[in-house]
This record gives sequence, C-alpha cells and structure tokens, in this order.
Amino acid sequence: MQCCFKLTEQVNNTAVALGFFDGLHRGHRSVIVPAAEQSKNGLTSVCLTFDKSPKSVITGIDVPMLMTHGDKIRTLESLGVDKTFFIDFKSVMGLGAEEFFDTVIAGALKAKKLFCGFNYRFGKNAEGDTRTLERLCAKYGIGLTVAPPYMIGREVVCSTLIKQKIADGRVREANLMLGSLFGFSAPVEHGKMLGRELGTPTLNQAVRDSLILPRFGVYASEVTLESGERFCGVTNVGVKPTVGGEKPLWETWMPEYRGGEIYGQTADIRLIDYIRPEKRFNTLFELKKEIFANSRIALAVYEKHICK
Repeated sequence: MQCCFKLTEQVNNTAVALGFFDGLHRGHRSVIVPAAEQSKNGLTSVCLTFDKSPKSVITGIDVPMLMTHGDKIRTLESLGVDKTFFIDFKSVMGLGAEEFFDTVIAGALKAKKLFCGFNYRFGKNAEGDTRTLERLCAKYGIGLTVAPPYMIGREVVCSTLIKQKIADGRVREANLMLGSLFGFSAPVEHGKMLGRELGTPTLNQAVRDSLILPRFGVYASEVTLESGERFCGVTNVGVKPTVGGEKPLWETWMPEYRGGEIYGQTADIRLIDYIRPEKRFNTLFELKKEIFANSRIALAVYEKHICK
C-alpha cells in the first residue's frame, strides 16, 4: 500500500473510503473493504483520512486513539487498500461541503465510487452529510454506497463506545467490536528487576500517550516477540502500588517463555481479557502468590483464544 500525505499525488478512477477511521473497527471495515474490493473492477482503492484527529485539531486537546499510526497503516494494507491519503486536516477544514467535494473528491482523487458510514460528515462545521453526498454524487455521476450502522447485539459499534469499554476494563467486549486485539508494539525497557527476583521476569513498556488508557489492572494478553514467536502474557497496566511505582506502564510476564534477554527489542502486547483490578499487597510473597494465580487464569484464557 502506498501512503500519501498530499493531494498532489496523481490518481485516476478511484474507489474512495471516507472517514477518520480511529481503530479500524468492524463498522469502519464495512466501509473500507467494499472500497478495496473495487480494485478487481479496475479502480484504484483509496482511503481518505487525516494525519490527526479532526476533533483534536479543532479543540486543541489531544484525543486518545484506539491504535497507533503504524498499526493503522499495517491494517489498511491487510484490508487490501491500494493508497491511503493521510492529509492535514487544517488544509481542508475551511472548505465548505460542496467545495471539499469539488476540490478533493471529484478533483484531486477523481473518484468514480464513494463509500462512507451512515453518520459521515464533511465540510466546514461538518455541514455536509450523506444526503449532501447523494446530491453531489448524482451531479458528478459518482456511485455512492452508505454503510448502515454495524450492530453487535443492541449496540452500534463506534470508536467512542469502544474507548469507554477499554477504559472500564471490558477489553473482551472492545476486541469483539474492533475485530482485533487492543494493544501496541514498543521497545522493552529496563525496570527495577523485581520480577526477576520473584521468578517472574517482566517486559516493561512505557504507556503510549496517544492511546486510550485501559483500566488499571491485570490482563490476559498475547505477546509477539521480534522473532515472531507468540506467548501467553500476564500484563499489569498501572503504577505497581506494592513497590511504589509512579508512572503508568505496561508490565508483562510470559509464564511459558524460556528464552534469553530481550531488552531493547520490540514486543507486541495485545490484551485479551481483564483478570482483576490493580491492588497493593502487604508483602512481596503475597504479590508473587497472586501473580502465579493470575498466570493460571491467563493461560486458560489464552488457550481458549488461540483455539478459536
């Protein structure tokens, strides 16, 4: 997949998926996948998104995301998108709906087919909606497909709801809506070596400020090392109150790992399910006992996960 950051990139006859697509959840995929499939019909599949959250640009307040930029690129590529435009929202935020359509969609992207969600808005002050798109697409002879709400049970899948579930520790429900496991890749850092003393050496990773912060606590997780090997993980997200931690971090023990040191390497940690809240223990012996109890739960969760 080719990543483009300016609309000067030459394209012709495109099928365009419209949206910011934070998290690339199942609802987003119901928009993107049909656009990507148009490559079979001779069109260039394009995802038109932004390099930063429009909400954060408008308000000046950072909005926590559901996935890193790198994960977003890799996922879009896996969905079969030919080109993704990560454009600067500031460069278009002053355009009215019709001007945005004329300049960007019909002009720069030369769209033949458009795909968007039922609640898609565009143009200055979000003045345009799907009805506006219907009118403009008819004017230009462009095909339009509007995806209906993606439902799981009685809930409409959306980024806001998924973030709330993660913040509440309901990652299993969040993952179902995402269609993937929530997490990130980051270098393994040196810690206080307490895990080694307890017989549970851990991977310490700094919290990604750009991501939504899960509820503090212990999770069953899936760990993928640089070697490609995968292991069950017991991940504590929080400040480690028993040993006087201060800054939030992700700390993961792999009960079945028997390899060497991996400091400095990148490890990919994905949360599968919530085990318990973070708590303070009176002694390190109590902490060690709890860690091993958590590992038995995590291994059972992980085994069920990989057997799906």
